[in-house]
Amino acid sequence: MRSRLHLTALSLLVLVPLLGGCIAVVATGAVATASSVNDRRGFSTVMSDKNIQLSAYDTINKDKELVLKNRVMIAVYNGVMLLMGEVRTPELKARAEATVRGFEGVHRLVNEIDVMEPEGFWARRNDNKITARVKLALADATGTPGFDATKVKVSTAHRVVYLMGILSPGEDEMVTEIARNVPGVERVVKIFEYRDE
Repeated sequence: MRSRLHLTALSLLVLVPLLGGCIAVVATGAVATASSVNDRRGFSTVMSDKNIQLSAYDTINKDKELVLKNRVMIAVYNGVMLLMGEVRTPELKARAEATVRGFEGVHRLVNEIDVMEPEGFWARRNDNKITARVKLALADATGTPGFDATKVKVSTAHRVVYLMGILSPGEDEMVTEIARNVPGVERVVKIFEYRDE
């Protein structure tokens, strides 16, 4: 009896770490599902956009010159792929675009990569702070009925904020004005698709 109790206890000790991974997977799925509830794209489009983005990064990462000496960032929303960041030459900008062109499910490719010397760690960290500030400012926006900050994808590269989403014209004006007034933002680039008010 005592050996059976020890065996059961030992089995539980072995299984607990394995179950933690299952719990993490379930929690991640719940978060993805919860965020897609407010998303105007629909769950399958959200998942397709995520897959396209990961595949595009994988393709870019195979080009060592683009990865090691430059910074190319990718965002995908509703089949629109946005390229941001910095590369050293116009040829590298064109090469980055050519590298990710042709993904199934992408109906528009917007190349906003700047030709300039890539910025360092602290500048990138500042960009992350700006993105967080813009998201926080949008979360406080209560002036437009039915608006939810999760409907806007926010990205930042060298203090330029890129906004993506499916918005009404009124939401566009509100979101753009909020983003412009966030400290540290030098410019706002809108890549919206529009729906009726």
